[in-house]
Amino acid sequence: MSAYLNEVFGLAGRTAVVTGGSSGIGRAMAIALGRAGARIVLVARRPEPMAAVIEELRAFSAEGHAVTADLSDRAAVASSISEILSAYGTPDVLVNSAGINRRPPMNELTEDDWDATLAANLSAPFLLGQAFGPRMASRGWGRIINVVSQQAFRAYGNSGAYGAAKAGLVGLTRSQAEAWSRHGVCCNAIAPGVVDTPMTTPIFNDPATAARHATRAMIGRNGVPEDFGACAVFLASPAAVAVTGQTLFVDGGYSAT
Repeated sequence: MSAYLNEVFGLAGRTAVVTGGSSGIGRAMAIALGRAGARIVLVARRPEPMAAVIEELRAFSAEGHAVTADLSDRAAVASSISEILSAYGTPDVLVNSAGINRRPPMNELTEDDWDATLAANLSAPFLLGQAFGPRMASRGWGRIINVVSQQAFRAYGNSGAYGAAKAGLVGLTRSQAEAWSRHGVCCNAIAPGVVDTPMTTPIFNDPATAARHATRAMIGRNGVPEDFGACAVFLASPAAVAVTGQTLFVDGGYSAT
């Protein structure tokens, strides 16, 4: 990396917490941030996939650590925050990528579906942001990246709770930006299109449905997790010093059609 690119995109000496970093988009972001020089702290439910990510980071001479937590459980969120602060200090970058997507028809959406979906997709990013955002601000530098969804902006079938949670996360991103940007903490969201991840397995198990979505994208294909790595590096880096309160659509033009 040239001296200039390292100056504007390099993350050496930074610590990045990535929730949901054990698979899918979160994993791709964690690997990219690690390759850019950041120390990575993964937060997810399953230790084994996190261990695999840490091994991959090591192959790039990057440092990785794991915190096991179910982020739909408020007590587990609080415990993970305490563990992170105690073991790694205040992070420089927070990536909220963990989430669940229960998608029964609206008429069948239960209170449990609603509560669990909002807990993982909205309350956990709020609680993590409240824990780390003010600390970042007191130091004068930080980055928060929230992974949202197309469903925050348009109606999708069977997305009553998930779409509402992600729309709330878009609003939370703006509120975080308003509160902390003047103190050097830039807060942004990334909105994927249709991406081949474990969460979207039902779509990709139906070739006709997957092909229909690919045709809608301007680039002629559906997304893959690797599409998001460099975007995360940009938003986490000094290059994004004047980018805040925004939602970056990384969807191959899907939302523009």
